[in-house]
Amino acid sequence: MRTQTFTIPWEHPTMLLEHRLEVPLVHPTLGYRAPAPLGQGATIEIFAREYVRVGNEDKPRMVYFQGGPGFAGTRQDTDSGWVARVLEDYRLVMLDERGTGQSAALDATVLSELGTPAEQADYLACFRQDSIVADAEALRRSLQGEQPWAALGQSFGGFCVTTYLSQAPQGLSSAMITAGLPSTWRPADDVYRLTYARTEARNAEFFARYPADEETCWKIVEHLAQADADGHGERLPTGEVLTARRFRMLGIGLGRSYGFEPLHYLLENPFVEGKDGIRLSSRFLNAVGCELSYGPNPLYWALHESIYQQPSLAPNWAAHRIRAEFAQFRQPDPSLGAQAERELRAEGHGFRFTGEHVFPWQGVEDPALAAMVPAVNLLAAREDLPPLHNREVLAANRVPAVAWVYLPDMFVPFDICMETAADIRGMKTLISEDWHHDALRTHGATVVEALFEALA
Repeated sequence: MRTQTFTIPWEHPTMLLEHRLEVPLVHPTLGYRAPAPLGQGATIEIFAREYVRVGNEDKPRMVYFQGGPGFAGTRQDTDSGWVARVLEDYRLVMLDERGTGQSAALDATVLSELGTPAEQADYLACFRQDSIVADAEALRRSLQGEQPWAALGQSFGGFCVTTYLSQAPQGLSSAMITAGLPSTWRPADDVYRLTYARTEARNAEFFARYPADEETCWKIVEHLAQADADGHGERLPTGEVLTARRFRMLGIGLGRSYGFEPLHYLLENPFVEGKDGIRLSSRFLNAVGCELSYGPNPLYWALHESIYQQPSLAPNWAAHRIRAEFAQFRQPDPSLGAQAERELRAEGHGFRFTGEHVFPWQGVEDPALAAMVPAVNLLAAREDLPPLHNREVLAANRVPAVAWVYLPDMFVPFDICMETAADIRGMKTLISEDWHHDALRTHGATVVEALFEALA
């Protein structure tokens, strides 16, 4: 392992240690196969930043797993929020989960250079939470031998901690999860039925607060659908046509504590008058493009459904399939232009944004994903991926564990969290009827303090 050390002049002076460690691409105990061009002995380099308050060098370590998938560890620039509270009691290790940040960052270009689509799918499969946990174990042993450490995971990070409890509980002194208890046995279909229902509720809340925005949204999708059907679609700054169905994906922000206002502001004055009639403004298109592009985080799309996968149950684009069960989320036929949108509106369900859902057609519409499409389609159909959880190990758990669960959570359903908590021996739950998925960001010190108290 290689380490560089720096000092940050925060209110509480803090040491920053940057660790780099070579690990196997395919951890032998997990049962994955490496792409033929690389071979089973291939390695990657993982990266983690460790924050230590001066004077707290003897504190125990906590490893933090970031939400995602496909997002690097938090780049902390202030001594504040949940991080400040953690640093009172721990040395905090921020891991760049493999495929992100400085840990073998993966994008469509890198993936496309790794042989055939089938070999690329093999490579992608090595970036799920079980491999991330194996990386964390390698890092732990390099830093402190066999001494266990604490773990905190937010959202997908909680999925990682749950897998950690299942796969390597000997490495954990305690486990803390916020908004991230996954099902250990339900298929992705069940998850998406619940998330669509929560997304429907948040849509209703949003349009109750800002009723005029619903009319604006219908005007936008009618305009987009007709422009696309006529062959002169509105283009985002990255060059691709903005379709009505992709515009609807702006609803992911509805799952955030303060997501309503940014969406409301984005929707103000979307049109301008041009020489050929109305069009969407450059300001609007730029803002929408920034929200919708997966360029910075392509693994979020590529791996999103495989993180829910259960043994022998391929996800097969579950969110896309389950969407058809909800009339209010029906996709109008784009070839029919604005008429299809008007027909949907006449059904009386109201305009509906989608939420944390990924769809196969995004690979066609987002240029950042295009080169990944063949491999991701193959991965979506795979039934032979190793299990992410050992339910027997979880039922016999002896690691002190606690999870925050949020009743209004639009991304990780409350009912599934509670079901999983009941299946993990000794798992305590803290429940909020008001906080949303991002409460660790919005109420960080309070969230962490309650976790610590629950484990005391």
